[in-house]
Amino acid sequence: MELRPYQKEAVRAVEREWEQKHKKTLLVMPTGVGKTVVFAHVAKNEVRNGSKVLILAHRDELLTQAQDKIKSATGLICAKEKADETSLDSWYRVVVGSVQTMMREKRLQKFAPDAFGTIIIDEAHHCLASSYQKVLSHFPEARVLGVTATPERNNLQCLGEYFDSLAYEYTLPQAVKEGYLCRIKAQTVPLSLDLTGVKMSAGDYAAGSLGTALDPYLEQIAVEMKKYCVDRKTVVFLPLVATAKKFKAILTHHGFHAAEVNGDSKDREQTLKDFEAGKYNVLCNAMLLTEGWDCPSVDCVVMLRPTKIRALYCQCIGRGTRLSPGKKDLLVLDFLWNTARHDLCRPASLICKSKDVADRVTKDLEESGEAADLEEAEQKAAEEVIIEREEALAKQLKAMKARKRKLVDPLQFEMSIQAEDLSGYVPSFGWEMAPASEKQLKALEQYGIFPDQIENSGKAALLLNRLAKRRSAGLSTPKQIRFLENRGFQHVGTWGFDAANGMISRIAHNRWMVPKDIHPASYVPEPDLFIPDGGVL
Repeated sequence: MELRPYQKEAVRAVEREWEQKHKKTLLVMPTGVGKTVVFAHVAKNEVRNGSKVLILAHRDELLTQAQDKIKSATGLICAKEKADETSLDSWYRVVVGSVQTMMREKRLQKFAPDAFGTIIIDEAHHCLASSYQKVLSHFPEARVLGVTATPERNNLQCLGEYFDSLAYEYTLPQAVKEGYLCRIKAQTVPLSLDLTGVKMSAGDYAAGSLGTALDPYLEQIAVEMKKYCVDRKTVVFLPLVATAKKFKAILTHHGFHAAEVNGDSKDREQTLKDFEAGKYNVLCNAMLLTEGWDCPSVDCVVMLRPTKIRALYCQCIGRGTRLSPGKKDLLVLDFLWNTARHDLCRPASLICKSKDVADRVTKDLEESGEAADLEEAEQKAAEEVIIEREEALAKQLKAMKARKRKLVDPLQFEMSIQAEDLSGYVPSFGWEMAPASEKQLKALEQYGIFPDQIENSGKAALLLNRLAKRRSAGLSTPKQIRFLENRGFQHVGTWGFDAANGMISRIAHNRWMVPKDIHPASYVPEPDLFIPDGGVL
C-alpha cells in the first residue's frame, strides 16, 4: 500500500522522536485519514528492526480493524490477546491486545517486562485510565506511540503528563484542503434545547439525565430534520438506547426510513449493511458508532448528545468526513443548546484551535441561519478576531515600538507575522513547561528577538523553529520588522526579506526619513515580495 505524503511524513516523525530519546510520543490525526495505516507501517519498521510490537485498544472492533489493516497494508499477520485467545505460543511479531484482558494480573504476569520493545495505543485519549497505565508500567522500557484524533487542548495537556512529545499532527482543515476528507457544512437549527437542569458525571453531561431532558424535543427535532436532511444519509447520536429507539419511531412517523442499533441488537451487522446499501436513510444510535465503524457515504450527522469533550465530538462527526463517490460535503446539524454553565462542543470546535475564533464562527452561523462551509467561516472569523485583537493590543504594541531597544518584543513579532499559534501557545508536555535554556535565549537574541518575555522552553523552541523556517523562505527578519513598523508600516512580517531590505535602503538614502510618495499605513509591497495568505511562516 503506497502511503500518502502526510502518512510518510508522520511515520518519519514518529521514528525521529524515538531516535531523539522521546520514548513516549503522540500522533494526532483526524478520523478518516488513515492513522491505522500509519501505525501499521510504524509497526512494520519496528519488526524489521527486531522489535516485538503490542497494539493496545479498548474495543474488539478496533482490534479487528488493526489486524485487518496491518495485514492489508504491510502483509504482517497479528496474534491476538483477548479473552481466550493468546499470543504466548505465537511466533508472530505483532500482537493486538485488549486492554481489559491485558490488565488482568494473571495474564499480565505471563509476559516478561521486556516482551515488547514497542507499544502502540489506538485511541490514545483513553490511555490515562488505570487499566492502560497498569499495562504500560509493566513494560517500562518499551517505546510508546499514542494515536488519537485531534484532542482538545486541556486533554492534550493531560496526555502531556504521560507522553514526552507530539511527533506529528495532521489537522482536519489540512485534510479537507488537500482533498483527503470532504468539506464540512454546518447548519444552525433555531431550536433551543434547555440543559440547565442536566447533571454532570466525570466532567461531562450524564447520559441518563440528558435522555430525560431531550425527550420533550424529539418531535420538534424530527420536524426540523425534514427541512435539512431528508435527501441525505444521516447518522444520529443520542445519549440513551431508549431515547434512540423512541426517536427512530418518531422519524419513521415523519416519513424517514429509519433504523436503530445498540450493543444488544441481534441484527446489528445486517442493519448496518442495509443502511450502507441505502435501505435506511437515517441510523439512530446511543453513542455506539463513535469508533471502529466506517460508512463513507454518510453525508449528514446529527449530534443529539451534547458534550464538552472535543475528542468525543470529533469522533462522532468524523463518521461523515470520509470521501465517497457522488458525495459533495458533510452537513452537521447544530442545535442551540441552552446552558448557562458549560461550554459545549459545536461545529466550530472541529477546526478552530482558538476559543475566540470558535466563538465568532458559532455566532456568525447562528446569525446567518444558512448552511455555511466551516473552513470559509473559520477564515472569515479568524480575520475578524485578528483585527479585534490588534485593536485591543494597539496601545501595548505602541509602547513596545517606542522602547529604545534594538531587539523586537515577541508579541510585536507574533502580531506582525499574524501567527496565532505563537500568540496563543500553551505548553503541553513536561519539557515545554521548563524555563527556556541559555542556548535558546542566546539564539533568540541572535535572530533579533528580545528573550526576557519567553516564559518556557516550548515557546522558545516554537519561535526558533518559526524563525529558521522564515530565514530559509526568504521572509523579513525581526529587526526589519521593528525598524519598518516603528516608521508606521503594517504587518512587515508578511513581507519578503528583499521587500523589507529595499524599503530600508530607500529610507536610508532619504536621510532616514520615509519618502514623501510612500504612505506607510497603506503601503503593500509588490506581490512577489510578500506573502499574500498572511505570512504565517
